[in-house]
Amino acid sequence: MTEDGEAKRAKGMGVKLAYETLRDEILSLELAPGAVLDETSLAERFGMSRSPVREALIRLAGDDLVVTLSNRSTVVAPIDVQSFPKYVEALDIAQRMNTRLAAELRSEADLDAMASRQAEFVAAVRKGAHLAMSEANKNFHMAIAAAGQNPYLADFYERLLNQGRRMLHLHFAYLEQGHEGVLLTDEHDEMMAAIRDRDTARADALAHAHTRQFRDNFLEYMKQSHLADADLINLGPPA
Repeated sequence: MTEDGEAKRAKGMGVKLAYETLRDEILSLELAPGAVLDETSLAERFGMSRSPVREALIRLAGDDLVVTLSNRSTVVAPIDVQSFPKYVEALDIAQRMNTRLAAELRSEADLDAMASRQAEFVAAVRKGAHLAMSEANKNFHMAIAAAGQNPYLADFYERLLNQGRRMLHLHFAYLEQGHEGVLLTDEHDEMMAAIRDRDTARADALAHAHTRQFRDNFLEYMKQSHLADADLINLGPPA
């Protein structure tokens, strides 16, 4: 390999390292919403030039995990609680449509893929590994979306699932306070059963209930831990 090739490979590895490390720290809330991400400091931390760090931040911006402010500084994207009702509304529609289509169109291979992703989720739950749990949860629901055979709906669904992963971490924290976290795995099993039976009406109802449980638990956690003195009426009543 030429020197230019070696340099490109090293840069690519540097971008990957910075991107994956920062992504995991943002998703796990180790890097708090609003935290400033200084290119120079990050370059020193990772032992690399600012160029791969800048590229990593661009990738994170594409994931909606960081934002660039008017003064050109980069910060971890805030969790916009006030827009949460709109987010949940979109998630509910995407979740129900993809799950209904999966019940109509699924193959045996699709069912096997869902079962594998569910096994990964259960394993992550047993370890209490939040980052692995949110990743496995996303993969489970994307296996459902793949069975629905509509790439446009699947892409929309994946974007929403990615945007909600930090809120899902707060949801897990709520469940760990003694609110029957095992029910998450049970809900997935029920959804798979409805899809296996090609019961579109039940699949739709279970997908809706799944979204509603996430919404209610997230709001309850925010009331208890973050917004105890705030007026949450604007976040919408239970469905």
